[in-house]
Amino acid sequence: MLHIDWQTPWFAPWALHGEKVLKAWQQLGQLPQALNAQKPIIQFVPQATLPAGTAYEAFIFNTGQVPTRDNAHDFFNGLCWLRFPHTKRRLNQLQAQAIARDGVQSQRGPLRDALTLLDENAALLLATPALWQALQAKDWPTLFVTHRTDWTHAQLMLFGHASLEKLLQAYKGITVHVLNAPMPAQLNDADLDTWLCQLLHDDWLQTKPFIPLPIMGIPTWCAENENPDFYADKNVFRT
Repeated sequence: MLHIDWQTPWFAPWALHGEKVLKAWQQLGQLPQALNAQKPIIQFVPQATLPAGTAYEAFIFNTGQVPTRDNAHDFFNGLCWLRFPHTKRRLNQLQAQAIARDGVQSQRGPLRDALTLLDENAALLLATPALWQALQAKDWPTLFVTHRTDWTHAQLMLFGHASLEKLLQAYKGITVHVLNAPMPAQLNDADLDTWLCQLLHDDWLQTKPFIPLPIMGIPTWCAENENPDFYADKNVFRT
């Protein structure tokens, strides 16, 4: 069973749903049942329900069921469905439409690549223009040192469930892909879900509107980054 510190800056926004699901998982013994106990808009079923040779995304679209394993990756995917149900449904719709049109190929293509990247590793950012400009330029010293105090009023919201899974054992090189669309301020989860869902369209996604961000560089996310030399690691903070 997972051991999660819900006080960390990356997991704290997920605690409301996460603590309930984790407790139910411990009591019921199966993650699909624990997620269904939260009354989601979609049903979670054991992974074995997915027929051999059937595309995962097409199965969800056609049945309204999400094949789910008892592991950390699918735990965080389930939390995303609970917290941002309309966005997750929109992502699934776009994936299923692409599969119906092009079939399942060895390479996903630009749209499905973008959808997968968003689903697995995306983040949303609310920040000052100075932070956005530095991020888009991959100017890490300016982003994290020169404008360090700007992060006091910034907000990074992780969306991708694979990135959340990685943070169970946080390390310096974890990089997310920030959606290149500033997150609106002061939206509750339901409004944020609506905004993000309406943003997702084929043509825009195929432009790959993402900016890489090494998240352990964010002030307060890592004690070591108090030293400016932390950002000299070119293996992580690449230009």
